[in-house]
Amino acid sequence: MASESDLKRAKAGDKNLHRADLSGADLRGAQLIGADLSGADLNDANLRGADLRGADLNDAEPTGADLRGADLRGADLRGARVSVSNLLGADFRGADLTEAFFAMSDLRGADFRGAYLCDADLSATDLSGADLTGADLTDATMPNGEKYKAK
Repeated sequence: MASESDLKRAKAGDKNLHRADLSGADLRGAQLIGADLSGADLNDANLRGADLRGADLNDAEPTGADLRGADLRGADLRGARVSVSNLLGADFRGADLTEAFFAMSDLRGADFRGAYLCDADLSATDLSGADLTGADLTDATMPNGEKYKAK
């Protein structure tokens, strides 16, 4: 469960949440623009509609998190473990998702325009209606378990 001090800091708009324990936290609509959430434990957190533009989520662990409609434009999610999460309609435009692990997540309607998904694991995800225009999918594992092949 989320550490009370980490939760208070996040709700107060603290931008330094490196390795914070925010597991199970209710951060719906939180304004975390440019926040350092690198290495943070966000397992089962509710970040629905949160503004995470330009946030550093490098190596964060939001497994099972609710990120429906979250704004992650330009965010750094390199190596993040976002499996079994709800990312319906999330905005990842220009985000760096290199080596991110999205297995079994709901990515329907997500916007990945111009995002970097190199070596990302999208196995068993639902990408229905997702916009991948201009996204770099080099060596990404696709929903069917196969590596992306450029046309």
